[in-house]
Amino acid sequence: MKINYGEIIAKVETFDIRFPTSLQQDGSDAIHTDPDYSVAYIVITTKSGKKGYGMTFTLGRGNNIVCCAIETLKFILENKSVDEIYQDFGGFWRKLTSEPQLRWLGPEKGVLHLAVSALISSLWDLWGRLERKPVWKLLSDMTPEFLVSLIDFRYCTDVLTKDEAIELLKKSSEGKGKRERDLLDSGYPCYTTAAGWLGYSDEKMIELCKKYMNKGFNAFKIKIGQNLESDIKRCKLIREIIGYDNVLMVDSNQIFDVQQAIDWMTELKDFNILWIEEPTSPDDILGHAKIAEALKKYGIKVASGEMICNRVVFKQFMQAKAFEYCQVDSARIGGVNELLLVYLMARKFNIKVCPHAGGVGLSEMIQHLQFWDYVSVSGTKEGRYIEYVDQQHEQFVHPAIVNNAHYFPKMSSYGFNTELTDDCVRKFAYSNGEKWQKLFNANVFPRPS
Repeated sequence: MKINYGEIIAKVETFDIRFPTSLQQDGSDAIHTDPDYSVAYIVITTKSGKKGYGMTFTLGRGNNIVCCAIETLKFILENKSVDEIYQDFGGFWRKLTSEPQLRWLGPEKGVLHLAVSALISSLWDLWGRLERKPVWKLLSDMTPEFLVSLIDFRYCTDVLTKDEAIELLKKSSEGKGKRERDLLDSGYPCYTTAAGWLGYSDEKMIELCKKYMNKGFNAFKIKIGQNLESDIKRCKLIREIIGYDNVLMVDSNQIFDVQQAIDWMTELKDFNILWIEEPTSPDDILGHAKIAEALKKYGIKVASGEMICNRVVFKQFMQAKAFEYCQVDSARIGGVNELLLVYLMARKFNIKVCPHAGGVGLSEMIQHLQFWDYVSVSGTKEGRYIEYVDQQHEQFVHPAIVNNAHYFPKMSSYGFNTELTDDCVRKFAYSNGEKWQKLFNANVFPRPS
């Protein structure tokens, strides 16, 4: 691939953007009971004025800490040649994640890795804009050799080498053009969590289920895990609305111990549940494997990934057969470069990737990886979904397009779909944004000290 842009990154700006979603209980689950959906938002600008936009997702408090981590890391980007970055993007990614002093704070995990994800997404957004392509198309047009050069395979060569990855991509190249045309014509299927937040009343859940069924959705996910009797009641209610021909998933957001997850899901087995998502700690690989084995007889699968911190842990989940649905998160691990490796490993292990997208900007970003996977890697949509939550899409210059329960790519939307509107930044910048000032003045939220 020819790389000769002649651009130098002049500055990296960081913004703390928060939305008061806790007021309506949007996003509420068994553990995260009052989230204020937020993003640590980045704008990178080259010396000629070209821009790239990036972000990572949080639940409010602590978003400022991620912004601080971005500010601490940005020296690695500033005054750097864009050509040098993209010509050895795999090497640059390793440099960003292996800064000799900062690495001690947590190698490829935690707040620092969230900051890496935001910085990397801004670079991909810039790249797509420079090439005048959406990121999924940028990826799909790359040769297998060049794409593999973007990935740091360190710690994962025991399951997938560079040569194996190249061969895998070459084998998947047959029919790429046909799949790309199908994607543009038919889109990519999605399910919704919008009706299932745990803080919603039964009446609101029923109303939203009906709304999304009328929009063509046939797959729904609800949150569980605080009260078993309530979960049985809610599963019964939603099945009465959507019937048993449609798909139902449940998500406990890590609240259970291992045996508790098995026992709880045994009580819900008659509701024909496709998967239990995040049944226990995201670090407990063997615990997930035990749950998966125990629930097999009920046809209930295990899904996990939105809180898995890096490719190494994903590798071990796959090796241990600890999940059957891999739920990568576009903002959790180290951005597109690391996500590419997770998708390739999932292809080798024949594991379905159904990404997490229940947060600000997650739909906008992860759709690109899922589109690329269909066109260039797995070659199938069967049994696969992208999550969809109808929140904050209006804050984006180019929001994700969802019609009849399918995501549709837009060829004229260059980059990674990560640019927020100026109006959004003005209203929701924390804590001086217009919306937050109104909430503080009305004593809806305490004014930060």
